[in-house]
Amino acid sequence: MKIDLTGRRAVVTGSTAGIGFGIVQGLAAAGAAVLLNGRTQDRVDAALQQLADTVPGAQAAGIAADLGTAEGCKAFLNAAPETDILVNNLGIFGTAPFAKLSDADWQLYFDVNVMSGVRMTRAYLGPMVDRGWGRVVFISSESGLNIPPEMVQYGFSKAAQIAIARGLAESVAGTGVTVNSVLPGPTDSEGVRKAMARRAEATGVPADTVAERFVKELRPSSLIRRLATVEEVANMVVYACSEQASATTGAALRVEGGILRHPG
Repeated sequence: MKIDLTGRRAVVTGSTAGIGFGIVQGLAAAGAAVLLNGRTQDRVDAALQQLADTVPGAQAAGIAADLGTAEGCKAFLNAAPETDILVNNLGIFGTAPFAKLSDADWQLYFDVNVMSGVRMTRAYLGPMVDRGWGRVVFISSESGLNIPPEMVQYGFSKAAQIAIARGLAESVAGTGVTVNSVLPGPTDSEGVRKAMARRAEATGVPADTVAERFVKELRPSSLIRRLATVEEVANMVVYACSEQASATTGAALRVEGGILRHPG
């Protein structure tokens, strides 16, 4: 199977590093014209240079905007009013005891992880339907089904994404537009590596050992017994954005290494 997205435009939010940047690389390599996003121009410029180095000839541009705010989404959409593919990747994560989470913490996770995708999809979905083709993907998490007690606020936001994606898929049934969520498990991304490095520094244990213990102790049902790679997650997303995925919609697509035991 050869995925060819030549002629398609793709927006990937929160995409200057980690899973988001991996998705940008995958879409660009498949021929899509990609529009990446970060909060600062420096991050956007660095990501564009990295993309040029790793995917020669990539059609790419970037917009610096904080999509965790209504104002940032408005500025982005004013600059890029249409797309064929939207990947709602922007997200934050972190551990905290439930009793220590403030109202502001809950609001932050809702604004960044949930409302960014709501606002972007609300703007782009209608024109996709009018054109008779489109792809929307929400980057959720296995934590949206397997709510982690150490980060309930994160699991809540990821569960919300799964629900929104399913409802939107039903709302555009029969139009040629598909909407899916993708559920990565713990992934060897920039953000996870930084978290593991902080834990390693605090405990004096090597970062690789911290990662191994994390999977073994906190995700013991993992069948791959390791962190997923960014490329493994990006591959699923690129497929979901392709012509070949025309019958895949309303789905929660797993790239979580078998952590989730229940089917469906």
